[in-house]
Amino acid sequence: MAQPLVKKDDDRDDEAEYSPFLGIEKGAVLQEARVFNDPQLDPRRCSQVITKLLYLLNQGDSFTKVEATEVFFSVTKLFQSKDLGLRRMVYLIIKELSPSADEVIIVTSSLMKDMNSKTDMYRANAIRVLCRITDGTLLTQIERYLKQAIVDKNPVVASAALVSGIHLLQTNPEIVKRWSNEVQEAVQSRAALVQFHALALLQQIRQNDRLAVSKLVTSLTRGTVRSPLAQCLLIRYTSQVIRESSTQTGDRPFYDFLESCLRHKAEMVIFEAARAITELSGVTSRELTPAITVLQLFLSSSKPVLRFAAVRTLNKVAMTHPMAVTNCNIDMESLISDQNRSIATLAITTLLKTGNESSVDRLMKQITNFMSDIADEFKIVVVEAIRSLCLKFPLKYRSLMNFLSNILREEGGFEYKKAIVDSIVILIRDIPEAKESGLLHLCEFIEDCEFTYLSTQILHFLGIEGPKTTDPSKYIRYIYNRVHLENATVRAAAVSTLAKFGAMVDALKPRIFVLLRRCIFDSDDEVRDRATLYLNTLGGDGEVVETDKEVKTFLFGDLDIPLVNLETSLKNYEPSEEPFDIHSVPKEVKSQPLVEKKAPGKKPAGLGAPPAGPPSTVDAYERLLSSIPEFSNFGKLFKSSAPVELTEAETEYAVNVVKHVFDRHVVFQYNCTNTIPEQLLENVSVIVDASEADDFAYVASKPLRSLPYDTPGQTFVAFEKPEGITAVGKFTNMLRFIVKEVDPSTGEAEEDGVEDEYQLEDLEVVAADFMMKVGVSNFRNAWESMGEDFERVDEYGLGPRESLAEAVSAVINLLGMQPCEGTEVVATNSRSHTCLLSGVSLGNVKVLVRLQFGIEGSRDVAMKLSVRSEDEAIGDAIHEIVSCS
Repeated sequence: MAQPLVKKDDDRDDEAEYSPFLGIEKGAVLQEARVFNDPQLDPRRCSQVITKLLYLLNQGDSFTKVEATEVFFSVTKLFQSKDLGLRRMVYLIIKELSPSADEVIIVTSSLMKDMNSKTDMYRANAIRVLCRITDGTLLTQIERYLKQAIVDKNPVVASAALVSGIHLLQTNPEIVKRWSNEVQEAVQSRAALVQFHALALLQQIRQNDRLAVSKLVTSLTRGTVRSPLAQCLLIRYTSQVIRESSTQTGDRPFYDFLESCLRHKAEMVIFEAARAITELSGVTSRELTPAITVLQLFLSSSKPVLRFAAVRTLNKVAMTHPMAVTNCNIDMESLISDQNRSIATLAITTLLKTGNESSVDRLMKQITNFMSDIADEFKIVVVEAIRSLCLKFPLKYRSLMNFLSNILREEGGFEYKKAIVDSIVILIRDIPEAKESGLLHLCEFIEDCEFTYLSTQILHFLGIEGPKTTDPSKYIRYIYNRVHLENATVRAAAVSTLAKFGAMVDALKPRIFVLLRRCIFDSDDEVRDRATLYLNTLGGDGEVVETDKEVKTFLFGDLDIPLVNLETSLKNYEPSEEPFDIHSVPKEVKSQPLVEKKAPGKKPAGLGAPPAGPPSTVDAYERLLSSIPEFSNFGKLFKSSAPVELTEAETEYAVNVVKHVFDRHVVFQYNCTNTIPEQLLENVSVIVDASEADDFAYVASKPLRSLPYDTPGQTFVAFEKPEGITAVGKFTNMLRFIVKEVDPSTGEAEEDGVEDEYQLEDLEVVAADFMMKVGVSNFRNAWESMGEDFERVDEYGLGPRESLAEAVSAVINLLGMQPCEGTEVVATNSRSHTCLLSGVSLGNVKVLVRLQFGIEGSRDVAMKLSVRSEDEAIGDAIHEIVSCS
């Protein structure tokens, strides 16, 4: 149902106007469409009905084949009318209905008649519709008319043909490429839109020929382009040619063209040229100067769009050339009070990047009044800019830290408060002088913090940094208050933090012991258990029972095993004289349980579907493989994949495969089930063709002696690969066996059998197979402790995607790593996202990945990939995986 359209008039927020289509239903509209069949057509009534049909189609309502056909045939009768308005609606509805090939013939003659009409409106719209609904065969027949339309004197007709050519280039490129001469002629047109569309089409025709594009740019930069829109396109193509050039030494003729565009009379051309110059690779301060000058003039423009465009571009320039932007600071300060909050936010963040130490205090006063008037999303941008400024001028940490503390106590959402807390934490770590004041600010914040996650994170950080300060005792009151006043999750975190103070500060141990004793009587099991555990660790009299090193490792060390695996192992542990061994807990996180989906007539296929959780699965695989002599010397099993189906449901034989990865070998375990009662399969094996897997060499196989009906069995094939590397490839699989008929009455098989084969799906070994999903309890701590020695950073274009969430999911699946801290979830309509991943690579090498995604209006996704690892080669390998995907 249509929703009310709320007016954007601030003075009438309480009023709403409703869509004229509110409450319309498809059935009723289809009934109304019968008006198309009336002998005396009412153009106004018919136009209204078509409008409703278009509304339904654009709202996502789908018509059945019968409904669409009936509407289409009814609409074709409207060609009888000479009403111009109705004819335009007919063109629109035909395009939206997208008739099938046999229906297109019905309107082809009418559209071709219109295409040769003396009425230009008919000609232009008929061209658009024909090119939209016709296939390559009919397109060949009307190609001559389209070529004539491209050079038509009427700009509406010419533009219609050119735009249609741009669309047809995606489906029929060979036909469109034959129009080059006509398009080249249209580029010289005096009509602005014709020149714009012609240049766009000509560039797309030549886009795969870099030399041809370069020649096109060279010829057009000599002043033959009159249209401002076409000039903007030319500037973009010029920038592309400059980027693709291998060297740009000495004089740059294309730069001279860009600089000359700064003196164009059209504002859009001036801005496009300025933006292009600022984005040039290796641009110098001298080359930037003219572009910065025109952008500075735009800052004082009366047009909000120009002010926004200028300040956004300057904001980007300030990241790499802050000194070049300082001359604009006075103009940007006046924009802090701009009515457009986006402009004001960009102005402030730019000033924070370009300002000097003496201007910090003045900026803080201006920002204080400004913060209450903007939304949280803008506040986060300002907070991040302030953090960068503080790291740039550490001597100003007091005023900046006080500002962050003040806004932390104001109202705001979770993301906003998290950005402030993260900023304070970073400043504490990077500026030693800010540690004590920053920790006190965080302590004061958790007194009234309504977000459980932030409270627990602050307490965790306090437990690490607080004991290192000159007077740790002053934080104990804030921590212990959380034990009494907060929910169970925060109380448990507070208990852990108290224990860390007790372990690190000898003078506080007796006091901490008393406080922990009080926590034993808490109403929550988790709080009581933690208090008891820490009391036993520290000792009843405040003295450490274990060694200091063991206690600190226990309290501060990262738990490098997933909690879900630890929980499962503890549940499966049977009390005995042998104590529980935490090293027996698997480190891999199973993204999905290893349980085969039961299709009708199928049963779980052996170890492809073990009944227990991850520990028993891994143990079962280890025991099974080590019991086979051919594989017993392969060493320790690194990872076993989830079962991969090689057959469809309801087939004669059900086969899936589990990939077992060792340091130098990969073993394929084919889990087979015979679903035919009248057959017995013997000597079952899988013939694997590794011709598309160059790094793998066949080692051994273990056939299955017998496969009765509905009894799962396994056959194995092993391959050798180079030690310690991520080898990938595709394997073709053929199930080979001897089939024997079984007597249904006796259940006995015949003595003689027939050799047979059954084609299975191909199997791929991918990079993710060599990575275990191992989470970390605190990604930031793990990232910083890993250090920058083996960090590798690069940026990649992922191309067009349906959404940012789809791009994030694709990269996670490609790398096969464990998302941390819930960062695999992307907020709806988000334009950027950061995802944190962790894992253990082949050879038990820890790997951490930080992914930063951004999506543009064209749905193109860009990604910045940062990898830290204990082995530099692993980081290089991950970048190579992404670049080759």
